[in-house]
Amino acid sequence: MSVDEVVSPPAAARGAHDGIRRLRFDVGARPFLVLLELTRACALACRHCRAESVPHRHPDELTTREVRGVFDDLASLGPPRPRVVLTGGDPLERPDLEEIVAYGSSLGLSMAVSPAGTPRATPARLQGLRRAGAGAVSFSIDGSSALTHDDFRRVAGSFDWTLAGCRAARAAGLRLQVNTTVAGETVADLAAVARLVGELGVSMWSVFFMVPVGRGQLLRPLEADETEDVLHFLHDLAPRIPLKTTEAPAYRRVVLEAESGKSSWRAGALYGQLRESLAAIWPEALGRPPETAAAEPRRRAPLSVGDGRGVVFVSHRGDVQPSGFLPVVAGNVRESPLTRIYRLSPLLQRLRDPGQLAGRCGSCAFARVCGGSRAQAFGRSGDPLGEDASCPHAA
Repeated sequence: MSVDEVVSPPAAARGAHDGIRRLRFDVGARPFLVLLELTRACALACRHCRAESVPHRHPDELTTREVRGVFDDLASLGPPRPRVVLTGGDPLERPDLEEIVAYGSSLGLSMAVSPAGTPRATPARLQGLRRAGAGAVSFSIDGSSALTHDDFRRVAGSFDWTLAGCRAARAAGLRLQVNTTVAGETVADLAAVARLVGELGVSMWSVFFMVPVGRGQLLRPLEADETEDVLHFLHDLAPRIPLKTTEAPAYRRVVLEAESGKSSWRAGALYGQLRESLAAIWPEALGRPPETAAAEPRRRAPLSVGDGRGVVFVSHRGDVQPSGFLPVVAGNVRESPLTRIYRLSPLLQRLRDPGQLAGRCGSCAFARVCGGSRAQAFGRSGDPLGEDASCPHAA
């Protein structure tokens, strides 16, 4: 889970070139987003869980002091400091969560939390996170009803707990991101989920394209043409719901092609089915939205960052990875500062160099603004620098 676009980007990220926002600092020198997995403990048993969560906390989790050390290291970079997302498992399983948030916030780090939809996500706990300095939370909604969501999360009651958590977060003054995983088993429900997300009034909808890692290896990832149909469907919704994609950076290409009028895409069956479903349950979403100042932020172009390129992940035991969905270790924060690992890791340096990419990604005209999902490439071929087979674009 992640909360990485729920607030307007800092000045360092507001530059836009050819419809894509790029950071105004060198992502080889510092990360934009740090996802810190506090624990793998979680009361849910989700079918797609990349962490393969367990009911109880691991005795070798990073301690409060070690997490503080990571924050001290990040804060030493000075402004613009990285954003930090505390994730899991369920970070609410950590009794020191509020203390951790407060410490990071005191150092000037932008703090966000990704709790699970369980009874732990109470109004009191969410209010406590806000008082500690968290600015945003994200909850996951993977079905439009208890029937579909709870089946995916494999715990009865999760849908209702999640909706209650979303509403309590907004009431506490926290910005709300909703994450939705798209796989072969869930994509038919996507239009109904979109309507629910729109009704919740989210600051950001992050659509996760399932990567075959962890428990997700038992699910069906979308075929390339299906992914393309979903990306165009999401582009249709963008004026109504502020959204982004996770592990589908080809959405940046879709945006650029749509703005230039040079797309060669031909709508497939899935796109037609999603549009038909949306027309039946939320027809106003297909019309032109009101031209108001409040609607304008929803048209923000995607931010050009990716696994190991502006984004870095730290596991509950300190392992540094390009992302949680790309389980290749670049170092460990117990042995070296995160900022040093991020700058000097040969793996991360290669991931930041479009010239290292293989196959269609390496020769693609969109290599610098997209570059393909490195996690999708690894999950499907074992090569993090290989071509992203989830994208049908011909170089």
